[in-house]
Amino acid sequence: MRNASSRRPAAGQLALHGALALGAVFMLLPFWLMLRTSLTAPDDIFSGGMLALSHPTLENYLRVFRDVPVLRYYLNGIVVVVTIFLGQLVVCVPAAYALSRLHFAGRSASLWLVLGAMMVPYQVTAIPVYVILSGLGLINGLGALILPFVGSAFSVFLLRQFFLTIPASVFESARLDGASPLRVLTSIVLPMARPAITTFGIFSFVSHWNDYFWPSFVLRTDAAATVPFGIVRFLDQELGSEYGPQMAAATLTVLPLLIGFLLAQRQFINGMAMNSGQVD
Repeated sequence: MRNASSRRPAAGQLALHGALALGAVFMLLPFWLMLRTSLTAPDDIFSGGMLALSHPTLENYLRVFRDVPVLRYYLNGIVVVVTIFLGQLVVCVPAAYALSRLHFAGRSASLWLVLGAMMVPYQVTAIPVYVILSGLGLINGLGALILPFVGSAFSVFLLRQFFLTIPASVFESARLDGASPLRVLTSIVLPMARPAITTFGIFSFVSHWNDYFWPSFVLRTDAAATVPFGIVRFLDQELGSEYGPQMAAATLTVLPLLIGFLLAQRQFINGMAMNSGQVD
């Protein structure tokens, strides 16, 4: 009986790990095909096994760097995502702190307004925002890529949920010591919120680095192009159906995201775990 009962959990674990391994293969296979194609000479892409990588070459990457101004696209993308993130810190952190720990008239209505804003895709408001940016003369520039995203309802809600997990006794002790709300925010809340800010930073970075819709909506030239918009625009014009350079360009697009996640994965996991914890 004991042997039979001990075999059942082992069989369950084996089935679970098999399902997880199958899911991992399903998720990672497209990335492997992208990397394999980018490292294969154009004449050999459709020869041999589709999963095997023989005689790897950087020819496709050299072609992309020679024909596409990738470094300018990278610089534009970094300026856009870093400026948006800093702007969101200035706007969203105080808003989230006020909604979580300060008592004022209209706090519940403000929270419902934030939740309502999360339900509206930004594509819905694209035309009114475009008209405003056009009136300000910001179309076809970095300002048009940055300003509409400085305020983020999702970031306010994410940070509010984390601030609610900080014990109320921490804030009471700070008030008894005479600390102002600004001092509490800068000296107590922000140092404790580093995992949450890292999590929200990764979400912000990934979202705006990969964004193609908004740059294609407000840019007319590639002078301010970010990586996805610039590469797609150039591939359509110059590289056509050359799959090797296309996959090399796609790999260069996702490479900063992969490096950033690997560097911040511990903070990201901690932030996600804390945001799923008990709310005080």
